[in-house]
Amino acid sequence: MPETPRDKVWLITGCSSGMGREIARAALERGYRVVLSARDPATLAELGARSPERSAAAALDVTDRAQIAAAVRLALERFGQIDVLVNNAGYGYLAALEEGDETELRAMFETNFWGLAAMTRAVLPHMRARRSGQIIHNSSQAGLMSYPGTAWYSTSKFAVEAFSEGLSRELAPFGIRVTAIEAGPFRTDWAGRSMKRASERIPDYAEIVWERARLIAEMDGKQPGDPVRAAAAVVALVECEAPPRQLLLGRGVLQAYRQKLAEVGAMLDAWESVTLGADFPPE
Repeated sequence: MPETPRDKVWLITGCSSGMGREIARAALERGYRVVLSARDPATLAELGARSPERSAAAALDVTDRAQIAAAVRLALERFGQIDVLVNNAGYGYLAALEEGDETELRAMFETNFWGLAAMTRAVLPHMRARRSGQIIHNSSQAGLMSYPGTAWYSTSKFAVEAFSEGLSRELAPFGIRVTAIEAGPFRTDWAGRSMKRASERIPDYAEIVWERARLIAEMDGKQPGDPVRAAAAVVALVECEAPPRQLLLGRGVLQAYRQKLAEVGAMLDAWESVTLGADFPPE
């Protein structure tokens, strides 16, 4: 018999607000069983109260390996399986590359990349044994393109993109599907309270970096992306037969990435002879 939505179990990180919360809400409304997680599980009470029989809440900081193991164990004990992992937890950082504080940057990488990788590795034995599953990484437009002021954040998301692409190829033989989502500007807390900024600023970067940072701050609450529609797209990913390896969300990221691809194509053409000339001559 074909699976119904109620048969699948989701484990979602970072459900306290923003995209993660809307994804969790959409999955529950669709009839799935969902393990909600956040660093502060009190923020999940309203979500869980709507569907207590189909939800469970976990305290989860993705940088805490013990909490990761506990969340996976909760999902298996409560629902018996994990079909969908949504790695949503993450945050941004604004700074020139020269300005960034190394301690703060390492903490961001622990959440945005290493936490995501640890969550993935924690569910893989279960999914691999069942020869089925789906992993969705909430990457970012920043994982495709890097700009002044957000280059450190982009570096963490470029790592997610490489991890996701390699993972998708490794897991395909086991029936496990992997998708990275690259969203443009959405009306979440990313540019507001969730954003971290360098504490020390170098005057030379005032126009290059901090003017852009000001524009990002001014956009907060006015972004064109709708988190509810993004959540619906994630549900559609789970319900389609052949999900893509990457899914861009938003008109702005689509336009910007097409422009980047055109620039890359032009660069490849311009330097093709030099590229080919680096090989040994044909025998």
